[in-house]
Amino acid sequence: MHHVTKEMWDAFPPDRKGDFWAAYLYLRYTEHFFNKSLQQSGFQPKDLPSLDPGMEDMLEAVNLHIAENCMSPETSLYHGKILHHKDALKLVTQKEDVNISPPERVIPFKIARDVVLHNPNSIVVGSCPCRGASANPCLPPGQQDVCLFLGDPWASFMDQHNDKFHRISQEEAVKVLESCHEKGFVHIAYFEHAVGNRMDAICNCCSCCCLGIRMWNLMAGTLPLLAPSGYVCEVSNECNGCGVCVDGTCHFRAISQQQEGQMVMIDLQKCMGCGVCVAVCPQTALILRREASKGDPLDLDALLDRT
Repeated sequence: MHHVTKEMWDAFPPDRKGDFWAAYLYLRYTEHFFNKSLQQSGFQPKDLPSLDPGMEDMLEAVNLHIAENCMSPETSLYHGKILHHKDALKLVTQKEDVNISPPERVIPFKIARDVVLHNPNSIVVGSCPCRGASANPCLPPGQQDVCLFLGDPWASFMDQHNDKFHRISQEEAVKVLESCHEKGFVHIAYFEHAVGNRMDAICNCCSCCCLGIRMWNLMAGTLPLLAPSGYVCEVSNECNGCGVCVDGTCHFRAISQQQEGQMVMIDLQKCMGCGVCVAVCPQTALILRREASKGDPLDLDALLDRT
C-alpha cells in the first residue's frame, strides 16, 4: 500500500475503517463521483471514460447512500457552510493544526461537522466537476481549477492519485479565492461523512453550474444541504436603484427590484449572507450584518478562541 494511502487508512479509527473505501473512491475519482451525483439529481452528466465496472458500481452506491440520507439535518452526510470571504481566507492561511467541533449554531448538522486540519498548508486545487459537466459553463475549459481540498491525508492523496488535482501553496490558494470572489462566486466549505465527518474542501460555486446551489434553489431551501454564513445583506439609504446587483448577481435569488430606479429589496429568508452582492455594489449601499436566525459564521479565530 502506498504510504499516502496508508496514512489515509490510518486516519480512520478502528470502528470506522469501512468508511475508508468511500473516501478512497470520492477523492481518487472525484469527477466520476460528481457525474453520478448530477445524474441522480436529474441533471445531464458529462461523458466520461468508464472505470472498471466494479468501481462504477461502488461510486453509485456511495452516491445512493448520500441521497438516501439527505432529507434531514439529522442524517445528512454531505453538506456545506456558506463562507464570508474573510472566513474562507482564514481557513486557507491557517498555520497550526486544527481539531475543533463547531457548535450547531455554526454547523447545524448532526453528522460531518468537525474542522480538522492536519498540515493545513497542504492544499490541492482541481477542476470543478460541476462546471466541467455544464453545457455552458460560466468558466471556460482551462479556467475551471477552483475547487480546493485542505489538509492531510486528503490533499496529499489527491495530489498523488487524482490527475485532476495538484498541490499549491497557501499563497496560491489565497489567489484562487480572491479571483473567485472578484468573479462573484460563493465560497462554500463542504463537510463530508466519507472523509471522517469533517470539512475537507472549499468550493467556489455559482448558481448556473454547481450542483449544491442548483439543488438548493430547485428545492427552495427545503433540502438541508447548505447552512447560511451567519450574515444577511442589508440595503442602506445610499441605494440609488441602479440595479447592478439585481441581474444574475445573487446566486440565491434574494435580491429584487419592483421598478427600475427604485431601491432594491432583500428577501431575508433566501439570503445566505455570502457577500457577493456587497462586492459588486458601486454605491457601497449593501452591507452584511450578523443575523442571529442565520446561525454563527465559520470564523476560525472565534472558534479557536472558544477552545
